[in-house]
Parts: sequence; structure tokens; C-alpha cells
Amino acid sequence: MSRGRRGLPGWQGASLVAITYVYFLIFAQFAFLARLAALGLAGAHLKTVMGAMAFGGVLFSLLAPRVSLWPSPNLRLRIGLAVSGAAAFLSLLPLGTAAAIVVSFMIGAGLGVVTVTVATHLRLWAADRNPLLMVGVGTGVGYLICNLPALFTASAFVQALVAGVLCMAGIGITLLSATATVEDAEARPHSDFGFVRVLACFAALVWLDSAAFFIIQNTPALKAGTWVGTVHLVVNGLLHFAAALAAVWLLPRRGLAIVLSAAFVALGAACLLLLHPERAALASCFYPIGVSLYSVALVAYPSLLAPASIVAERGRMAGWIYAIAGWAGSAMGIGMGQNLGYVPPVFVLAAGAVVLLPWLVKFVLHRKREFAMTAAVLLLAFYANRALTKVDAPVQLSQVERGRHVYISEGCIHCHSQYVRPNSADVQMWGPAETIDELRLQHPPLIGNRRQGPDLSQVGGRRSPLWLKAHFYNPPEVSGASIMPSYGFLFQDQRGDDLVAYLASLHGVGTKQHVAGERLWQPSTGAVQSADAALGERLYRRDCATCHAADGRTRLSWQAKFKRLPPDLLVGPYFYLPPLGPDAPRLMRIAQITRFGVPGTDMSGHEYLSDVEIASISQWLSQQIARSLQKQ
Repeated sequence: MSRGRRGLPGWQGASLVAITYVYFLIFAQFAFLARLAALGLAGAHLKTVMGAMAFGGVLFSLLAPRVSLWPSPNLRLRIGLAVSGAAAFLSLLPLGTAAAIVVSFMIGAGLGVVTVTVATHLRLWAADRNPLLMVGVGTGVGYLICNLPALFTASAFVQALVAGVLCMAGIGITLLSATATVEDAEARPHSDFGFVRVLACFAALVWLDSAAFFIIQNTPALKAGTWVGTVHLVVNGLLHFAAALAAVWLLPRRGLAIVLSAAFVALGAACLLLLHPERAALASCFYPIGVSLYSVALVAYPSLLAPASIVAERGRMAGWIYAIAGWAGSAMGIGMGQNLGYVPPVFVLAAGAVVLLPWLVKFVLHRKREFAMTAAVLLLAFYANRALTKVDAPVQLSQVERGRHVYISEGCIHCHSQYVRPNSADVQMWGPAETIDELRLQHPPLIGNRRQGPDLSQVGGRRSPLWLKAHFYNPPEVSGASIMPSYGFLFQDQRGDDLVAYLASLHGVGTKQHVAGERLWQPSTGAVQSADAALGERLYRRDCATCHAADGRTRLSWQAKFKRLPPDLLVGPYFYLPPLGPDAPRLMRIAQITRFGVPGTDMSGHEYLSDVEIASISQWLSQQIARSLQKQ
């Protein structure tokens, strides 16, 4: 058996494993996608680019052990690292679609060669001093590096640069290795854990891992509870490292089946916990444990655990594992995360059947009496519980709770968010932002993923129940620019009133303070100077006259329901305006009411109008009011 040079007992292998994981996790799965987004590649173009990576990865995972042009593992590894490093450096350039496809293919091809070569010929670089420990240390260190706050939160440019430099360092490590090109055959222990089952188990685990990773990364509420903040990242890194060392201890003592089963239990628990955002912190503890447990086995199996006596056979095993379980499993997991946004419990059960069922069957066959007794006790307990437990009366939902169900069933979330972006123009337009803790109290959270209409998280403090009801009947009547269809059919039963009650309940603890701040708002000086009274009149006819004209449609339709009938603003009375006096204060107050409405009344605001539009309405209306006051 070839050994590493004296003075570097196995640390070459640990370093190469760490470099491979850092490159794949921090660059191929993370920074490269961010670079593509910065380059404006999305939609079908993005799928083509990422498809090129998967194609290169699968192709060269299968080809790497069969290439006879590079018989030396060291040379093969250097080529793979050189291609991977070059791809990382090229990603820093302003790539077009065609160039991005080429770079993506290089990433997949380079990784395919590197992963299969390292896993097949691990003993060349891990020496004979407990090579399994070197795999565990390399895996743990790799994940620990990826979770370093300075690297995890760095820009995609920096992360790509680090990945390229690490590949160059890996080439340097191979130059320190022994020059032997043939490894001695070793007798491998017989195992009834067949290769097809191993392949299926790894595929199921990678699928779960990739789906959970994508969901966390693309769900703000989940990401905030798992990967945001120095403490979270450091704890995740330490859990990865500890789990990798635990895998090193378990594999020779309890076997591959136990390690993969433990990995599934941890990953499955994480996926189920992620269904509830308030449990994201607990999921973040299970997730790194499951990932590192199977990741150590993923590297160690071909070279150290598989019942193969020749290098070529180990290489073919490594190729199939990384092609099918690694690349295909990862693609399927990401696709599940994109299309569903969660991991279905049914799929977790299916993955459990793949990983655990053969082991459970073996346990049952060897422990028939214990299994039969356990089943009998559980069956007896089940029927005793049904016989003794009283049937509870169905839970009565409040009107607000029923309205929330209507909101979900009618798909309101597809056009309206319930999340004011902190430190943005959203705060002034729609109200105070909710904290992450407030969002976690929602079951399920209704943050929304797009905004065709206004944000509704504070709508109860800005729109009265009457306005909401009138809007559902005929949106353009009370909001002239609205493209929302009528939902008047909901009022044929109680659903409409339930929905109104739910929306009226939506306001946070900071609403009162925010309303006080609105009284300080004024349109910008530039907007006032650009105001156009003719534009203001057109906007008034479209958005205001429906309530404030004597023949306004909303005024006539709902006049018996108003808390106080809206005044005809061309005649008066003017309840919320300063009496006779300078025009400037009246102009500013009209602007404030036009934008934010009058809290506690049926008068709604027009937050979506620009400052120029608000100033134009205010200018025209102020002129009309001045004339009216002069007549009085």
C-alpha cells in the first residue's frame, strides 16, 4: 500500500476532503448561483446553466474511474482541481449565457473527477494511520469552514475567489504525495449491506439534505432561525464537526447501516420541524448532525468500507454513488424545494422505508417474540384508548380564524404579502414591520412570495370594515386603479364577513406610534413644485369622488353604513382640516389625509400614489376648498 510522505501522516487526505466539501458547498451550491443572479441569468437560462453542471458532474463521475490516459491518481486529481479552480476564477468575469454554461459544465466535470478520485484512492493521501479518522476530520473541518461567519456572509465574489485558491492549494498538496500509481489490493470484509441498497440510501439522504438546504436558504423566516447570526453559524459548524467525529467512532463499531439510519433520523426530523417556522432553531440542530453523519460515510464507503478488493471496482462504485446519489439526488431535492417549498411527510416516510426498512426487517426476523409482544401491547393500548377516550366536541373557530381560512383558500397570498420589508419604503407606505418572533406565531405564516397589490399586514389599521366590504364587492369603485376582480360572491354566505373580520384584525403593536409619525410626513419640496392641478383633478375624479361627490357611487351604495357620511369636498363641511387661515397648513394636511386616510373612520389612504400625485390632488382640492370657504 502506498503511503504519504513522512511528516504528513494522513493530513493530506483530510485536507483534500475538506477542500472538496468547501468548494462544493460554498461555491458550487451557493456563490455560483449568486454570481448568476448578479449577472441577470434567471428562468430558462438559469435552468440550462445548472443543467450543464449536473450533466458534467454525472458524466465525469462515471468517466473518472475509466479514463486510461491519466493512470496516476495524483495527476487525475490535479487535473480535476485545476478545472474546478479555473471555473471558480472564470465565474468572477462578466459571463454571458453561453460562457456561463461552459463554466457550469467545468464545475460539474471538475467536481466529478475530484470526488470520485479522492473517494477511490483515499489511502494514497490518508496513509495507514486511521484513514477513517482523516475522512471524519476532513469532513468536519470542511463544514466548519463553510460556517465561519466571515466566509458564509462574504460576497459571492470573495467566496468564488476562496474556492479557486483552495483548489490551487489542493494541487500543491498532491505534489507532496507519494508518486506511486498502483495501490495494493486489500481484502475487504464481507457485508450483506449490498451496493444497490447503499446507493439507494445515499440517494434518499442527499435528496432530503438538498431539499432542506434549498428551503431554508430561500425562506426568510426559516433562514432567520437557522443561518443568520454569528452564534447560529458557529453552533452549526461545531455540530457538523462533532457529528463527523461521531461517524468515525460509529462506523467501525456499529457499521454503515446504523450510521445511515442515524443520519436519516436527524435529517427526517429536521425536514418535519421545518414545516413549522417557530421550530426552525430546533431543526437547525438536527440538520447538521444528519448531514455530517452521512457525508463521512459518503467519502469513506468506496475506499474504506465497500467489499471490493481492487481499485477499479472501488472506482466504479464511487462513480455510480456520486453520479446517482450525489448529482441526481441533489437535483431532485432542489427541485422539490423549488416546486413545493417544503418536504412532504409522505416523502420522509418513503426515504425512511429505503434507509430503515431492511434493517427493521432484519431486526424483526431475529427478534420475533419481542416484536410480537410489542405489537400486541400497542394494539391493545390503541383500542383501549379509543374505548375510554370521550369524543371531543369539534373546535369552534372564531370569526377571525374562519376568515383566515377563507384568505388562504381563496389564494389571497398570491397577490398580497403580509410582510413589510424593514428599513425600506414599505414602512412608510404600509406600516410598521413585524418582528421575526411575530411572524413565527402565525400558523402557517402568510408572508407571501409576491406583491401584485398592497401589503396587508397592517390593513386593519388603515382600512375600515366597511371599506373592505365595499372593496370586495367592486374594487375599482373604491380604488380606481385596482385590477382586483370582484369577490362579492363570498357574501352569499358568511365567508365574506369572516374575511372582512380577519383583515380588520391585521395590525401590530406599533400601529399607534406609526400613525403618530404619519402626521409629520410631508410631500417632498420637489413634488410640491412639480404638482399639477389638472392632474390632481383627474386623480380626484378617479379615486376620491366615489365617496366625496354628491353622486359618488360608493357614497350612494353604502350611505346607510358609513360611520359618518363622507362630506362633499366641493361644498363642505371640512371636519379634519384647519379652519380659515394660511393655505400652506391646509395644503399639508390635505396631503397627509390623502396619503394615509383618517384613522378610526371609513376614510382610506392612497399610499400607492407618488408624492407628485398626492401634491397634485392636494393643490387642486385646496383651491376648491378655498373657493368654498370664501363663499361661506
